[in-house]
Amino acid sequence: MAHQSPMIAIPKKSTDEVDWTTPIRNIIAQSYGESPDNYAAECAALQRCRQDAVRGAGSDLTARDLLYKYFGQLELLELRFSEIRVNFPWRDAFTNKLTVQTSIAYEKASIIFQIAATHSAIAASQNRSDPEGLKRSFHYFRTCAGMLTYINDNFLHAPSTDLSRDVIKFLVNIILAQATEVFFEKCRDEKKGNALISKIASQASFMYSSLAEEVKEFMGKGIFDRNWVTLIQIKSKYFTSIMQYYRGLADHAAGKHGDALVRFTVAETNAKEAQRLASTFDSVFVTQMSPTLPPDAGPSIRDLTKAHYAVCVDRKAEAQRDNDLIYNAVLPTPEALPAIDKTAVATPIPIQDVYSTPDVQKVIGPDLFIKLIPLSVHESASVYSEEKAKLVRAEVENAESAEVEVRSALEALGVKEGLARYRAIVEGGVGGEEEIPVEVRRWREDIGVMEDREPVEGLMADLTRMKEAVARELEAASRDLEIESKDCEMMRVKYEHLWTQEPSASLTRALRADLKSHFEALQAAASSDQQVVALWEAVRNDILLLLSPEVEDVFRASTEGSGRENLLDLDIGSEGQDDDERAKIGQFVEEIDERLGRLNKISRERNEVLKDLKEKVQTDDVSHLLLVNRRNAGVEPTLFAVELEKFRPFQQRLAATVHAQEVTVQEINHLWKGLRDLAGRGPGARKWEEREKRKKDTVKRFSRARDIYMEARDGLAKGLQFYRELTELANQLKRNVSEFISSRAAERERLAGQLEAQKRLSSPTGAGLAPSLLDKPPRPPPPPSSSLNASFAAMSINKNGPTSPPPPPSRVPWDGPTSLPPPPNQYSNGVSQLPPSSHYSSPPPMPPSPAGASPYPPPPPSAPPQSQPSYASPPQSQPSYPPPPQDPYAGLSMFSSQFSTSPTPPPPPPRQNQPPYGAQQYPPSQSYQSAPQQPFQQQHYPSPQPPQPPYGQPQQPYQYQQPPLNRTSLPPPPPPVSYQSQYNAPSALYQGGVPGSQPPYGQYPQNYGR
Repeated sequence: MAHQSPMIAIPKKSTDEVDWTTPIRNIIAQSYGESPDNYAAECAALQRCRQDAVRGAGSDLTARDLLYKYFGQLELLELRFSEIRVNFPWRDAFTNKLTVQTSIAYEKASIIFQIAATHSAIAASQNRSDPEGLKRSFHYFRTCAGMLTYINDNFLHAPSTDLSRDVIKFLVNIILAQATEVFFEKCRDEKKGNALISKIASQASFMYSSLAEEVKEFMGKGIFDRNWVTLIQIKSKYFTSIMQYYRGLADHAAGKHGDALVRFTVAETNAKEAQRLASTFDSVFVTQMSPTLPPDAGPSIRDLTKAHYAVCVDRKAEAQRDNDLIYNAVLPTPEALPAIDKTAVATPIPIQDVYSTPDVQKVIGPDLFIKLIPLSVHESASVYSEEKAKLVRAEVENAESAEVEVRSALEALGVKEGLARYRAIVEGGVGGEEEIPVEVRRWREDIGVMEDREPVEGLMADLTRMKEAVARELEAASRDLEIESKDCEMMRVKYEHLWTQEPSASLTRALRADLKSHFEALQAAASSDQQVVALWEAVRNDILLLLSPEVEDVFRASTEGSGRENLLDLDIGSEGQDDDERAKIGQFVEEIDERLGRLNKISRERNEVLKDLKEKVQTDDVSHLLLVNRRNAGVEPTLFAVELEKFRPFQQRLAATVHAQEVTVQEINHLWKGLRDLAGRGPGARKWEEREKRKKDTVKRFSRARDIYMEARDGLAKGLQFYRELTELANQLKRNVSEFISSRAAERERLAGQLEAQKRLSSPTGAGLAPSLLDKPPRPPPPPSSSLNASFAAMSINKNGPTSPPPPPSRVPWDGPTSLPPPPNQYSNGVSQLPPSSHYSSPPPMPPSPAGASPYPPPPPSAPPQSQPSYASPPQSQPSYPPPPQDPYAGLSMFSSQFSTSPTPPPPPPRQNQPPYGAQQYPPSQSYQSAPQQPFQQQHYPSPQPPQPPYGQPQQPYQYQQPPLNRTSLPPPPPPVSYQSQYNAPSALYQGGVPGSQPPYGQYPQNYGR
């Protein structure tokens, strides 16, 4: 066709500049609590997007894409900033009146109107003579109608005329009428049936006739262009003619010649009227006055109607002639003709269908503010994530359950272990596996690594070395304490009652208790060491064999047995039957191997499907969908169900693997029963059982050796830890002993120096007071006592030989041959000693003299008599301890053993409360009371508690036996010292340095080596 019908395009709205940045920044700062500066680029992109869409864009496909993108961003923007307020100025498309609204809905409606106008312009500008252009025109007219319909359905109370419901409805009808016209052209060009074309033309005629009636209501308002009204009227007449023309052709073909002639007559009449209107329209049409119409709209419609009128005239003349000459049909009136049916071929395309296409989504692009997610969307996304997690957990549990089931089934059948046995039967021997079992190889590697790092022999050597070092330390400490005690007692023997240093027994009580506990712990540990050594010696050969290459020979010998014989002796008399049985067993073994391989493939496939499912779940994000459907209440369950359906293929694949696994396990079970029934009898099976029994016995042997080896190593580790701790304690005890001995030695030196100085000072004074006694020659000494000299000789005190200085004069005659030896030279600490006569001389009764003339220092105030200890009768407040049968200090046995052999001296003569040296008194702690009723034999140092035998030796109290006093001229014996307070409260000087009671070491013997 030379000319195509002109189409009406909807005019566009116009707008001014809009500021998006400031309101968006304010909402981000207030509602989302983020820095607006982080979204400066997004705000600029949105501003530029609007400018490109509404300012300077034409009516082509590029403009369409820009509008698509801007409207899509508006949709997403409204979901995040629904409360945003921006001034949107838009001018009416028909009246050009400016309207400003702050609602984002007004902006969206205006943009949709722009999209509809662009679509109508694209449809009207297509070349419909081309089939592709005709299709595009029909599509864009329908999308235009869909856009306008969306405005009427979703935006109420339009603030402008172009968005009002009546105007939008009128525009929708115009667009649909034009879409129907396009479809008519397509059917006409494709030479469809005359009846169908007449129906489509009837629909177009009806729509244009309705528009012609409706447009009269808008004529007085001046909304639409007058050329629109004229063009609608022309097309109304034109399509009425077309409708009758094609129906007349259909009636003529159907033999209804009278009806056809009448319809041709009606078509001619309407075509003539359309031609007249088109001629008038062409004469008054000005392109500049109607920009929404094609520039050639006047000539096109004129030529179109003119051509159609000519066709109608020719066809009517032909039909009239045929009827007059041939048919002579009765002509009905036009009103009596049957009505022509209408067919609606053009429907609006919804906007959702337009925006759901991939091309449009690609044009829109990503969400500019995708990083801003509302809290409600976050919550909904968390719910969806939990649904996905439930799905994944369920599938993982099913997969794990399937793995456990197949593993349990195979273990219950014993397939993997027993298959090697039957495979060896098929091969005809007892081989088929490694000689050394896997667990034995693992034990061998583990023990080898431990022996390379710390061999047991080395650990035992370290244990012995540490034990000997601890024993040496403890013995040295004990020896030092004994030497110190001897030194103290020798000085006491030397200076007698003048020696005021406290005995060592009470001060070293805590030290000796620690020594005893350490020695006991050492003895208990020694027994545990012996147990560990016994454990190691019990498995030493097996461990060495396990680590040596000969272990393979051991297992080989255990598996070979008496000889290498065929395990398949099903029928000894028939070799052919043996081969048949072996072949059947081999077939069973191959089929079971194939099923096992199938199970492995199924497991790998299941793991791969699970991995793919987890990755799909991890990357799945429905935040965008939740944001889009944010305003739809109650849509989440449906949306979640639809989205979870995308994981259905993975679930189906996993279920298929589980089913295939169950079938395969059943097949293995059936094959395994058949194999056992076939090969589980005969000499071959018995020989295999004997081989396995020998092999298990060998494995048990090395298992026992390995367990005992680990027990021995554990015991050695505990022993080394114990000896390290004991070494620290012994070193600390040795330091405390050294400090104690040093302090005691310094104290002895100080006391010895003071006593020597007193002797030097008191000697001239004594000479002046009693010159007659000093000048009196001493009496000859009595015969030396063999027992006393032997005692000092055993003590090695007098290295130069025993010397017997003249004894001091006494006031009583001698009763026995007993003499006192001088103090030992080696313990004198370098202080010169006075002659014994100056010390033991008995002065005459002293005349009254001032206190300063006394040769001794003034005594301290005396205490009440009842508080003074007495050898004869101990006080009630101080308990008396009977002497134990043994010596508590074995190192001091030289005193008791030597002194106890001396004969018992006779009792001294009675003395009646005669104070020595006049009326001089001694302190209460050193007072002396005579015992006239019993002989003076020994003095016992009381012990505060029952003695404890140190280090497993019997203990005897220290018994100091004083030589008998057979002379009355001797000075009084040294007063007894009360040690009760000393035992109860040790000296504060050593209390802090000596460790307290140590914890017992019983824990080590209980667990050590076990």
